[in-house]
Amino acid sequence: MVEKEQAKAAVETIIRYIEGADGTLREGLSRTPERVIESFSEIFNGYSEKPSEVLDATFNAEGYDGIVLLRDIEFHSTCEHHLQPFHGRGHVAYIPTDRIVGISKLARILETHARRLQNQERITKGVADDLEAHLKPLGCAVILEASHGCMQCRGVKKQNSIMTTSQMRGVFFDKSEARTELMQLIRSAPL
Repeated sequence: MVEKEQAKAAVETIIRYIEGADGTLREGLSRTPERVIESFSEIFNGYSEKPSEVLDATFNAEGYDGIVLLRDIEFHSTCEHHLQPFHGRGHVAYIPTDRIVGISKLARILETHARRLQNQERITKGVADDLEAHLKPLGCAVILEASHGCMQCRGVKKQNSIMTTSQMRGVFFDKSEARTELMQLIRSAPL
């Protein structure tokens, strides 16, 4: 396992590479390696969280069998290919059988997956997999829309492009009526 001091030294090496410097880091950069490693602890804390612990507290659905949707969940992640940030919003839905979960858990499960080195497709699939495994719903759906730094700051430099990924499971996959209702709920006007 890489130790904190090794990680700081690696960041310092990268800074020297960027600046073309051989000597001591200038004043503005002298504490940057330490700050970067501290920020990584927060940005990548998804590795220390277990989805099963996020979704462990469920409640009796008391016969509720409609769509449960938390939409417009902000998320931030880091592209594993270029270490560039990407961010956007997610919509997470399920139709319970006999158990429901607190709404904050839907945001937290997305956050758990997003706070790792990722690609958008894996986040989308991971959230759907966890909902299916822990809630056993009639169906679940995860839709993510995001802007990617690797598209905006380098390469093709397309500032306004949005990538959308989705996973539809159970009734959301099998029944077009359920998908249509879900999409209407997502598109409804904000409060």
